[in-house]
Amino acid sequence: MRLIVTTPTAIALDESSVRQVRAEDATGGFGIEPGHADFLTTVSICVVRWRNGGGVEHYLAVRGGVLRVREGKLVEIATREAVVDDDLGHLRGEVLATMTQGIEDERSARSGVLSLEQAAIRQIYRYLRPTDQPLKARPPK
Repeated sequence: MRLIVTTPTAIALDESSVRQVRAEDATGGFGIEPGHADFLTTVSICVVRWRNGGGVEHYLAVRGGVLRVREGKLVEIATREAVVDDDLGHLRGEVLATMTQGIEDERSARSGVLSLEQAAIRQIYRYLRPTDQPLKARPPK
């Protein structure tokens, strides 16, 4: 079988000699082998395991996504994020580092969006009430 994993920005994995794939969806874990019936499911945040032609197990952490099996020969996973590693312990460290960076990026993006929203509200207010004088602080007594 062939296993292809894509993210919005890259092809994370394209392996052509796959004997078995294991993943998880909302109903639990499942396995796919050559000749599997066509299949479509949403995978949860999980570690996808696959065995290559030599029987060596490999690992891939995905942040949810869609898994599709076509003609029993092709397994495709589309996900927001994917981290590939042959060592499960090392994969854990990579995933934690990636998630930490993602959290920081999201916080920064939210802060930027909040600033833009506030600026837009101020502009709309100025447009709707152009004759209002800005409030001035009263001098201390």
